[in-house]
Amino acid sequence: MKSLIVLWKHLADELAGWCHVSTTLDYKKLERRVEHEGDQFLMITLPRFGKDFLRSLELGKVDAQSFQGFKRKDGLPLFLGGFLRRVFDCDSGVLLDEPCLDSIFAIHQLTQVYKKIERPVSDDRVARTLQGFVQVEEEVASADEVLRKNTELMEEFMRIGGLLWADVFTEVDREIRDGTLMPKHGPGSTADGLFGNEKYNQIEWTERLEVVFPFLENALPGFSYARELDHVTFLEPEAERPVKVVTVPKTLEAPRIIAIEPTCMQFMQQAIAEAVIQKLESRNIGLNTRQNAAYGFVGFSDQNPNRDMARIGSRDKTLATLDMSEASDRVSNLHVELLTRRWPALSQAVQAVRSSKADVPTQGIIPLSKHASMGSALCFPMEAMVFTTLVFIGIQTALSTRFTRKDILALRGQVRVYGDDIICPVDSVDSVISTLEAFGLKVNTGKSYWNGKFRESCGGDYYDDEWITPIRVRRDFPTSRKQAPEVASMVSLRNQLYFAGFWKTCRWLDRRIEELLTLYPVIASTAMWEDGAESTITRSNLLGRASFLPPQGERMHRALQKPLVKGYVVSAKIPPSNLEGPGALVKWFLKRGDEPFQDKRHLERAGRPRCVDINIAWRSPV
Repeated sequence: MKSLIVLWKHLADELAGWCHVSTTLDYKKLERRVEHEGDQFLMITLPRFGKDFLRSLELGKVDAQSFQGFKRKDGLPLFLGGFLRRVFDCDSGVLLDEPCLDSIFAIHQLTQVYKKIERPVSDDRVARTLQGFVQVEEEVASADEVLRKNTELMEEFMRIGGLLWADVFTEVDREIRDGTLMPKHGPGSTADGLFGNEKYNQIEWTERLEVVFPFLENALPGFSYARELDHVTFLEPEAERPVKVVTVPKTLEAPRIIAIEPTCMQFMQQAIAEAVIQKLESRNIGLNTRQNAAYGFVGFSDQNPNRDMARIGSRDKTLATLDMSEASDRVSNLHVELLTRRWPALSQAVQAVRSSKADVPTQGIIPLSKHASMGSALCFPMEAMVFTTLVFIGIQTALSTRFTRKDILALRGQVRVYGDDIICPVDSVDSVISTLEAFGLKVNTGKSYWNGKFRESCGGDYYDDEWITPIRVRRDFPTSRKQAPEVASMVSLRNQLYFAGFWKTCRWLDRRIEELLTLYPVIASTAMWEDGAESTITRSNLLGRASFLPPQGERMHRALQKPLVKGYVVSAKIPPSNLEGPGALVKWFLKRGDEPFQDKRHLERAGRPRCVDINIAWRSPV
């Protein structure tokens, strides 16, 4: 805890120098609050202060409801007051005509730095989150009842969905009927406990799956292995294994809920998801290379288009960024049924791979009205298409018109959805929100922006065309080199801060890291932003310090004639997982591409690493 407080002090002092203010009293206030409130002040209270700050930027003023729990003077909080007075008027609290961008970044950085640190969540908070999961499920069922009575709205949803997704759905529907989809296994956990290569010897299948995706054609090497069907259990709908609901770390305030799917379901979900995503992100589609109407409106592999549009919205205030609450859990199966109804094979396949019940800790097994929670391979594709369809209905309503395919194509560059991050025109935002809510969805207005000059999407935060995304600490600082994930995270944090210009703070971190790593070389790296946080792409896998100075080799590689340095390398050992017989053939037949498996021992080891270690090795620094 002390290390986190000292890091905050170094960041505050350095930012104070940028903005020509003092943070001495701010640091003393933070020390006192942490002493009385513990780490919750750093990880919950500070982020709430930052949330109020962003809301004040959105409103254009500091109102009486903001910054609860912090003393004020002349309308503004005393805490971080030096920065705040360079952004808002001291007397009225109104946003200045030309606020200090460095001060905006400073407040954002200092309040958000510990928001997403990985810490165990208290049992009470976990219990409330699980109760919320069940409550949302009840709300989804109620919203479905209301929607079913509004046949006109459902018809319009299907019509707009057809304009957007017909090109994609038609192709995927054909592939399902032709039996050309290729399933695959993911690296994660499954509800039936199969791990690594064990998944290729699955012996459980559902009757619903068998109708659309026969086990013999998808989970066995060929018809000559039909005798293996004697060992397979085909489950009737009432006997199907439910998804396993678990919580994983997100913030100290609340965990994230995911649903672990049974192996057979996840196996075939991947087949549909791969086909859908590939076509959604293709400019042209079909044998006649018809222009894909969906292209450019949804994304799954590249967040940069969303970030670029958020930056544009922050500059000219034409685009809004919306964030959804409980996004995955509020997308109803009714929404997906309506969206795919006109493509029978696709609709039947999507329903066949959907788990219809969930095993919720302390709550028991409950039926599901939602389409799928996070954990299903189809969760993100389906929610993105549902959200996008509703955005266009909202825009259409705002314009008092009836969209055609041409109208939809004309809105490229103004609408985009990535996960639960939505971008739409500011002029239509009220109508878009109303449409989303009419379908039982919930917009997180506390993280949605369209009035001021702040925008946020896919981890990119902007104010008036300037990048102000904070650098966040992801793990506690290590006390031993044996804490490999923490050591690697600390080195990554140092390199992120280096490229952001926090060089004084980096010198302090370097001293801390050198206490753990006796070998800490300079390595070649490039600053970039990934997964909502600044990171560095290092061409070397050594744990080293990023620098604008070129790295120096200690010796030359005899064969490759490239420089080498001695340092620490993080290594992750793949767990043992032997595979032979029909399962090994299935794995080979399902391999993508012509290249051989990267790991020659893939039939002996598979799955996600269960632990990581740090070892000394000679590696190239470039």
